[in-house]
Amino acid sequence: MSTPQTSAPDPLGHALLDYQQGRLSATLAVHSSVTDEEVLPAAYFFRPLWEMPDLERTALEHCQGRVLDLGAGAGCHALELQARGFAVKAVDISPGAVQVMQQRGVREVACHDLFDPALAQQNERFDTLLMLMNGLGLTGTLEGLEQFLQHAKTLLNPGGQILATSSDISYLYEDEDGALVFNLNGPYYGEVRYSMQYGTEQGAEFSWIFADPSLLQDCATAAGYEVEFVEEDEQQQYLVRLSLSF
Repeated sequence: MSTPQTSAPDPLGHALLDYQQGRLSATLAVHSSVTDEEVLPAAYFFRPLWEMPDLERTALEHCQGRVLDLGAGAGCHALELQARGFAVKAVDISPGAVQVMQQRGVREVACHDLFDPALAQQNERFDTLLMLMNGLGLTGTLEGLEQFLQHAKTLLNPGGQILATSSDISYLYEDEDGALVFNLNGPYYGEVRYSMQYGTEQGAEFSWIFADPSLLQDCATAAGYEVEFVEEDEQQQYLVRLSLSF
């Protein structure tokens, strides 16, 4: 297991650690560039299978082989897959989240950024890359998404797959008549800036992308993936399977 570094602000990790240690009311404030402040209970990261959204449960059913759980949080998906007999490596950029996963019994845990070259050590490969909770957002921007789709090829075994969830947030840009109003000279409308706060601890701002299905279809096809939209819910969230034939 990698040893988490704790010098940078880590509001998410500290909220998860507090919850793990019994402070069940631990709650994050989430600030974004497109909506008002939202409240995110730490408890959400600890949900058992029966509390997971349908998209997440479907994704777990589609996992195969050795799994790399990216942005694993408190490890709820990794723990469920372990219980089903899967070999899972769970990674998160938050040192506190990594500590929580270790304490909860996730067997293989590491603290990595999504593009960290050490993500797969010694030519390690996986059959499934799992990216849940709007997990494609981890790529940050449209450029980051395109870069990740190439990077993922170095992490996947032949015939491997990416199982990921994302959302179309175009509804946030509707005017009173229902027409969409975008700044065509600005960045892609699904690129959002976020920051998290836990108590008085303010985290650094970061980018998160919500990729609409047509954009993802184009990006993934151009990168050489077969694209299957597995399931969609009423909130315009979807589960996609990107597979490689090589």
